[in-house]
Amino acid sequence: MKPHLVVMAAIAAASVIAIASPAKSLGEPWIKAGETPGQYEIGVDAEGYGRGGNAKFLRQVSGDGNGWSTLMQQISPVDYRGKRVRFSAQVRTRDISRWSGLWMRVDSPGKPGASFYNSQDKPISGTTGWQPRSVTLDVPEDASVLAFGVIGAGKGTVWIDDLKIEVVGKDAPVDSMGPAQKLATKPSL
Repeated sequence: MKPHLVVMAAIAAASVIAIASPAKSLGEPWIKAGETPGQYEIGVDAEGYGRGGNAKFLRQVSGDGNGWSTLMQQISPVDYRGKRVRFSAQVRTRDISRWSGLWMRVDSPGKPGASFYNSQDKPISGTTGWQPRSVTLDVPEDASVLAFGVIGAGKGTVWIDDLKIEVVGKDAPVDSMGPAQKLATKPSL
């Protein structure tokens, strides 16, 4: 056999083994949620896809790719009430068929989603290298839950690494979902 074919075969075999290697489990406080969470798996990448070798991932493993899921955490907002908060991470994707992105939500009593942003207006799709992404929101004084994570919509894998939650100054712009659709003032009958 020619030497270059032997080398190519060895590289191909190593690639298959790396792809098939099991991921480390990702326990609490991380959870999987969304429209079709059963079609996705979450974990810590044991093969060094992370910048430090331990990137968290959300991967679609079954279904037609029309659903979405999220890898997320919920924490107490006590330390962040009345402040502007940024959730940031490095994000990488492989074969994302629809879109992915970071998101953050702040719930208040009687007001789920009092502050919310999901990056759908800045989607990441296809295959990308590591890139910095962030979400910045104001946390109301009466906030009861701060939730954050990454969304994967459709097929593919999204990784996150170097995650940070930090208080930022009021000069940092707040992310918003854009203007809501203007409603008609009179019905069309």
